[in-house]
Amino acid sequence: MEFTAASPTTRLAAASARVVEVFRDDEFSRAVAALEGEVLLAVLTNAAEARNALDLIVATASAEVGHRSTRDRGYDGLAQRKGHRNGTSLVQNITGQSRGDVNRALRTGEELAPSAFVSDTAVVGDTAFVGEAAVEDADPIPPRWLTLLRGALSGGLLSSAQFRAIRVSLGEPPIERYPERSSMEMLESWAAVVEQLLAETSTLPVEELRAAARIARDRLDPVGVTLRFEERFEARSFRTWIDEHGQHHARVVFDDDGAAWVHSIQQAARRPRRGPRFVPSDPSERAAVAELAAEIAADQRSNEQLQYDTILAILRTGAGADPRQAFGDRQPGVRILVEAAAITRSGERGQAHVSGAGHVEDGGAAVPGGVVESYLCDAGAVPITQDTYGRPLDVGREHRLFTRKQRVAIAARDGGCMWPSCVAPISQCEFHHVDHWWQDHGSTNVDDGVPLCRNCHLRLHNQQWKTRRERSEAGDDAYWLHAPPNPATGEVGEPVRLASKSPLRFTAA
Repeated sequence: MEFTAASPTTRLAAASARVVEVFRDDEFSRAVAALEGEVLLAVLTNAAEARNALDLIVATASAEVGHRSTRDRGYDGLAQRKGHRNGTSLVQNITGQSRGDVNRALRTGEELAPSAFVSDTAVVGDTAFVGEAAVEDADPIPPRWLTLLRGALSGGLLSSAQFRAIRVSLGEPPIERYPERSSMEMLESWAAVVEQLLAETSTLPVEELRAAARIARDRLDPVGVTLRFEERFEARSFRTWIDEHGQHHARVVFDDDGAAWVHSIQQAARRPRRGPRFVPSDPSERAAVAELAAEIAADQRSNEQLQYDTILAILRTGAGADPRQAFGDRQPGVRILVEAAAITRSGERGQAHVSGAGHVEDGGAAVPGGVVESYLCDAGAVPITQDTYGRPLDVGREHRLFTRKQRVAIAARDGGCMWPSCVAPISQCEFHHVDHWWQDHGSTNVDDGVPLCRNCHLRLHNQQWKTRRERSEAGDDAYWLHAPPNPATGEVGEPVRLASKSPLRFTAA
């Protein structure tokens, strides 16, 4: 992967010119309101490109200001000469940004200070390596994964926010933790992850890109999963206070396992609010759906109030309460994905031992092997058999709706709503037939099932979008989304490939 895009200044000039060309009216807001849809989106795209180029220039210039304002320069430093304590204060004064924004810009600019080019040389500590051979007195050369990341930022593929999301969440390869592994092998694994994340930047918002980078890091660093889990467990806390008006407040810092349970409970409590269901054919079932819809319409609580009431109900009633009172037919619970090869059994009773890490199905957060073992002990496991290409094997074609085992298999494969840019977790998804059951006589099998959240599922059917599965010569499946023809022109856009959001999409160490 190479980056040959124009410099930030060239991109800034070109994008700004395209924005200025659209507006001839002095009344700017009126001119924007008069734009046609496609022109409006083009203006927004060009403005964002110009802003990203400006952000890069600001970051680089801020880092240089910081460099010229270091303490060792004394009163000759740039900031001191301008009457400021340090470079951060000077940049704040010039840009009007918060200290946090300036610090992020400084760190981004510092990342771009070294020369960025692809090299087979890697630096571990103060030692440079070419292959596995150490090189004495070598200049520091950034490893390929970092070069790719810097090149994507300077080449315009990443915004500063996207760069920080990947850079901070992915961190440094923990080479010292794995003396049995080749340093070059780990560095190349990091580079492969960066390439995969860069390919997903166009469909993932910054928050999800940050989460994906953390998942990828955890897949490559299972020892670190336990260390980070224990750090967050030690940081857990619950604090309450009363403000001057008598309002009670609380602040909770969750550990990973506790957070997974709370999220599962809240997802189950909010599930009916995702919108109207498909109307069932059975009249008795239709009556039940209508009754449920009437109850939801009459409920004036916000989602935040519903979540509060749910937690309070659980605290008050305890484990003896009838769970159907709060959650309906979907019980809350934490489902964890772990490769079967990571589970071994030993001893007279066949106790389970888990090497590596598991991943929470909703969101993909990593959990240590010890936590996975506790879940295996308490709740057991549902095995998912895959073929040599990683596809879950079909468990039945005779049903109109996907069976529970099929839904589990599809959830493990895809990880959430497959619609581009949608971030709905798998617990909020329905399962769509790639070939429609009625129109196309589609089959109910795992290969032809795609998870979609309620909103995206309705959009697909109501607006006549189509999905298609394509099997490559290598034997793996690709899923494509086809937009309906433009009603005005009849033109059909290019299909978009649907990408898995499962944590298993990243190769484990």
